[in-house]
Amino acid sequence: MRREELFLDQLLGRRVVAGNNRRIGRLEEFHVEQRGDHLCIVECLIGPAGLMERLNLGLKALFGVRAGGKVSRWDQIDISDPEHPRLTCSVDELRDLRDRGR
Repeated sequence: MRREELFLDQLLGRRVVAGNNRRIGRLEEFHVEQRGDHLCIVECLIGPAGLMERLNLGLKALFGVRAGGKVSRWDQIDISDPEHPRLTCSVDELRDLRDRGR
């Protein structure tokens, strides 16, 4: 593995913290886009709703449950230490997962 490569399974489930060390949630899902011959991460889903999406569980459809979560752009999370991902922005700059697609 080259130094600039990172396997996503090293990040899944890792707790993300803000600049003030406040826990935001766990990295649960990644969205990618194909760019030429490569896949690039464009979004990271943080929190229980991201886990539900990864597991393809429509809890709201089944039970009326709405899990919370945040969506970050790839550049809003510092993964230079994969065991301790950290936001590079304020929590207020993240989108609410429930608002995605609006």
